[in-house]
Amino acid sequence: MTEASEGLTSSTDTDDANPLQRLSLGRLRQRTSMKWRTYPEDVLPLWVAEMDVPLAEPVARAVTDAIALGDTGYPAGTEYAEALAEFARKRWDWDGLAVRRTAIVPDVMLGVVEMLKLVSGPGDPVVVNSPVYPPFYQFVRHMGRPVLEAPLGPDGRIDFISLEGAFGRAARGASRNTGRPAYLLCSPHNPTGTVHTAEELTRAARLARAYGLRVVADEIHAPLVSGDTTFVPYLSVPGGENGLSLMSASKGWNLAGLKAALAIAGPAAADDLARLPEEVSHGPSHLGVIAHTAALRDGGDWLDAVLSGLDDNRRLLARLLAEYLPAVRYAPAPGTYLAWLDCRELGIGDDPADVFLRRGRVALSSGRHFGSGGAGFVRLNLATSPDLITEAVLRMTAAVADTAH
Repeated sequence: MTEASEGLTSSTDTDDANPLQRLSLGRLRQRTSMKWRTYPEDVLPLWVAEMDVPLAEPVARAVTDAIALGDTGYPAGTEYAEALAEFARKRWDWDGLAVRRTAIVPDVMLGVVEMLKLVSGPGDPVVVNSPVYPPFYQFVRHMGRPVLEAPLGPDGRIDFISLEGAFGRAARGASRNTGRPAYLLCSPHNPTGTVHTAEELTRAARLARAYGLRVVADEIHAPLVSGDTTFVPYLSVPGGENGLSLMSASKGWNLAGLKAALAIAGPAAADDLARLPEEVSHGPSHLGVIAHTAALRDGGDWLDAVLSGLDDNRRLLARLLAEYLPAVRYAPAPGTYLAWLDCRELGIGDDPADVFLRRGRVALSSGRHFGSGGAGFVRLNLATSPDLITEAVLRMTAAVADTAH
């Protein structure tokens, strides 16, 4: 362990306005969630999508008040959808989120499953842009639907030649019984942090319609887009009218343990969403709905502080890599709090995450799990303190030096 890590271990909580600098390493290690309990204590975890932040005060207050009331029953009402609609108007200048065309679902990935059930059938292909969030493969295949990859371009953006080719294969490979292929869009894109433009989304919608694919958009990272870039909801673009979207406050406010999400239908997909089984709405946590509603309605200032801290962390990571690991390629992107690092020039194989874990005691997500284009990459979670990012890069540097001897 380096001298920096010794200082981190003994640090104390601060009152910094940046939520990413509020908690010490010692305090974080008291947490019992996946991020902090998967690996031994000598491992620095910067892998799974959890943020190292205290709960936003409006969210904590809403949940605490509900518990004091014993308000722990089943979810009901449309307050979550109303809060998201208002957030969308303020943040994205989008007034097309109609509360009547929404439904609460347990979380985004289970919502994706339910939406794909509505617009496709067993055996129908689902197109994804690789490298992409690993559960896209796991959940879709578990549903009995083959995954077809349309790899992103070298710039991390949608490659429309690749996309059209995959759409053509999907249309030809659709089940004879249903013939309803789908496109599972990740927007903003995980792991690259790419924020798709209105032009790109419109072009994708046009191609999907031409080849008969229905679009389901995972937009869970939508609140986490830098202020210099505008998030564009898929349902807001021309051609997106028959699309279905999944949104949540989960990533923006670190609420994965308080499960709730919203399925949103475009105007031409309202009848599809109306076929969603009523029992699906029993899956979300009532406390989750309360927490997500409070986050969207009253947590804007807290989110802005996080976004500012993430911008600082992107610049810090770029500087540290340039100084200590110049062979690692990193292009800071405005969406998500994830950094996609190209480690192929380090010469440590297709799974650098394994090397960084074994020799550096830092846990990152292996790029191999993200499908085609992921070998030789790692995903690093930026939603932590500058001290921990610095420590991670120092450990990664030591791991690479160790392999050279």
